[in-house]
Amino acid sequence: MSLSQAQKKALRSIGHHLKPVVTVSENGISENLIAELDRALRDHELVKVKLALPDREDRALMIEELTADGRAELVQSIGKTALLYRKNPQANPKLSNIARFENHHGRR
Repeated sequence: MSLSQAQKKALRSIGHHLKPVVTVSENGISENLIAELDRALRDHELVKVKLALPDREDRALMIEELTADGRAELVQSIGKTALLYRKNPQANPKLSNIARFENHHGRR
């Protein structure tokens, strides 16, 4: 699932106002963290992840691992925050950030 630049731009617009729902600490990735990321992506489709790691290279490796383990697409990475997306065709419209914000910011 490769996103086009236009799709990424639209997702970044939605993601700008989101708060991180998953935090990765220096302890790394655990089964519980992957389970929580999976739940968040299933419910919300678009989530922000906070990476509480001081080293830039460690954060980049962690993002790669999270996208692979979460079967997600990296939309954007700025500093210690990553925006991840995974489409859920059966998403609950009340929970999905995509469904809730699709008509905002001038999108139709």
